[in-house]
Amino acid sequence: MEITHYPKIEVQTILEKGTAVQNEDFLVIQDNILGVFDGATSLNSRKFGRDRTGGTIASRTAGAVFKKNHFPLNQLACQANDAIMAQMISNGVDTSRTENLWSTSAAVVRIKAQSLEWVQAGDAVIILIYENGSHRVLVNREDHDHETLTLWKELVRTHLPQDHQTDPQQIIDMMRGKLAHQIRKVRSDMNITYGVLNGEKTAEAFLNQGEEPLDRVAHLLIFTDGLSIPQPEPEPHKDFTDLVKTYLNLGLEGLKQMIRSQEKKDPHCLAFPRFKCHDDIAAIAVRF
Repeated sequence: MEITHYPKIEVQTILEKGTAVQNEDFLVIQDNILGVFDGATSLNSRKFGRDRTGGTIASRTAGAVFKKNHFPLNQLACQANDAIMAQMISNGVDTSRTENLWSTSAAVVRIKAQSLEWVQAGDAVIILIYENGSHRVLVNREDHDHETLTLWKELVRTHLPQDHQTDPQQIIDMMRGKLAHQIRKVRSDMNITYGVLNGEKTAEAFLNQGEEPLDRVAHLLIFTDGLSIPQPEPEPHKDFTDLVKTYLNLGLEGLKQMIRSQEKKDPHCLAFPRFKCHDDIAAIAVRF
């Protein structure tokens, strides 16, 4: 974890790889701009220059655009989206097929003297925590993975023997095969039912943006979904109450360690349905 001191505020950051080979998350701190990005590669898992996934390139391409810090954030988001398309074309990606597209979620803020400018896409999260301990999630979006994770949970209940004599990895492989069509369906809904930066012009209509006053704001959290506390039952809308309480009690590093500890106890993702044991994490905590 890194700690940076700005006048009157303290910024803590975490950028940590999960169980995958590459960290597809990315983090930006540039002057008064702070942002996190969660890349997702194409379903064909093709690699590109220096053996990088499309998700890795997408998150870093978007982050590089925001680092310029020279336009309103919604305009930078549109430029980042265009830059991802340009990168895909230059790498020979057939962008006519949705499953080939790289994408990234994003949550970016610009801290001003009295307010916070922000833009968000995908499942990255921005939370304001007030002096009285209450909090507000700036985008209360529906989790587009809810249906998939619910099916995963049902498959666990149906197929995992109660005596646990079967190799759990065999069960996992079987369930992933059964969910392949569902995962492809969700991916085909990009910028139709939910938004991400993936080069499509339709992504611009799904951008969430605004400006919030900073009076009575004590903390700001910006993070990718790798920092989410594992839940035994998937919910269509995530409740971040426990996450905020844990952060206030333990700090950003303590929150991360608690999440990693819970995940480690469920390496096959059977108790807490999710796509991998440890997801990548990009997180920023600001204390005013």
